[in-house]
Amino acid sequence: MATPPPELRIPDERLHALILATAQDIGALLADADPGVRVPSSVWTLGEAAAHLALANELMADLAAGAERPYGDGTPGGLAAANAESLARFPERTPGVLGAAVVEHARAFVSASVAAAGDAGDAGDAGRVLGTPMGEMDLATLGSYLLTHMLGHGWDLARALRRPHMISRQRAELCLPFLVAAMPRVVDPVAVGGLNARYTIGVRGGQRFSAVFESGALTVTPGTAHRPDCTIITEPVTFLLIALGRCSPWGAIGRGRISAWGRRPLLAPAFPTYFRAP
Repeated sequence: MATPPPELRIPDERLHALILATAQDIGALLADADPGVRVPSSVWTLGEAAAHLALANELMADLAAGAERPYGDGTPGGLAAANAESLARFPERTPGVLGAAVVEHARAFVSASVAAAGDAGDAGDAGRVLGTPMGEMDLATLGSYLLTHMLGHGWDLARALRRPHMISRQRAELCLPFLVAAMPRVVDPVAVGGLNARYTIGVRGGQRFSAVFESGALTVTPGTAHRPDCTIITEPVTFLLIALGRCSPWGAIGRGRISAWGRRPLLAPAFPTYFRAP
């Protein structure tokens, strides 16, 4: 099961509050938008991207409530095929309607999460294993997944509409549990090959984790790596955008948003290329 280490876990109340705030920000963006606007660096129109977000939030809410909802196979190609199929079955493209649905399903996710934690008693619901589009994970990690997904597409919508985005340091840091848990699943085996390298990865003023490649296989653990070849520390919003394929590491390095050092510093700009975001 993909479960983040205790160092990366976050209080449910904080996560739930920012899930709702992000959904509301997306709803406000979409309230009076033109569905035909093209989304930059995407094959989707704004109406299609909004429909995908509404469907994804509904899926996450159903999973939190205990439903089994198979969706793709966790690979970029499998998820793309599942996205195309779900959009073909769902004709709604009115941004205002879809924005309201994004908010509605985010509220349903939080309600289901709170109910599940209450049912589990003082121990909480961390032990319940959920099948998700990115593999098995606990409920808290699923919440981080939901927030990450909304922020990535919310960034795209804001760019399409030339409006301010809703990603902040606080929100980006809450995405770390999912990003760390999902990292081994999105390794690009062609890019990695038989790599042997030890990385310490982290965000400025925040958590550190170890990403160790042994003959191309990746293991992620909390804390710094033993004798790392390369240490990479990134400003949190930039970390999220690079992880989601929305930002070039070279540009971020040039703007001083990434610091890297170690015995093999040239490993730093290569690190993002080892992954293929779904």
